[in-house]
Amino acid sequence: QVQLVESGGGLVQTGGSLTLSCTASGSLFTTMGWFRRAPEKQRELVALTTRGGSAEYADTVTGRFTISRDNTKNTVYLQMSSLKPEDTAIYYCNARTIFNDRYDYWGQGTQVTVSS
Repeated sequence: QVQLVESGGGLVQTGGSLTLSCTASGSLFTTMGWFRRAPEKQRELVALTTRGGSAEYADTVTGRFTISRDNTKNTVYLQMSSLKPEDTAIYYCNARTIFNDRYDYWGQGTQVTVSS
């Protein structure tokens, strides 16, 4: 059974930093990454990384966020810096397995709040 467990959310002031972690279990994973849903908005991509280490970022976070992963631990990280109030959202870990690269698994979500 695939499970994704996130940690690292919290409250931070504008300009501050946070690092999110997500550990996956139950399979081997191809893409892993992060999405977010702000209040009254749709879920959006934040960053994705492949098993080989390539990365993709939303334009709104490029240059401020860094995604990385440790394949030996099935863990993906999101280092967030220069945080802005508009980064406030629930952040969801996302992963796809090598057995079905079209099916998305999701974590339970972790709240990130950036105060102005």
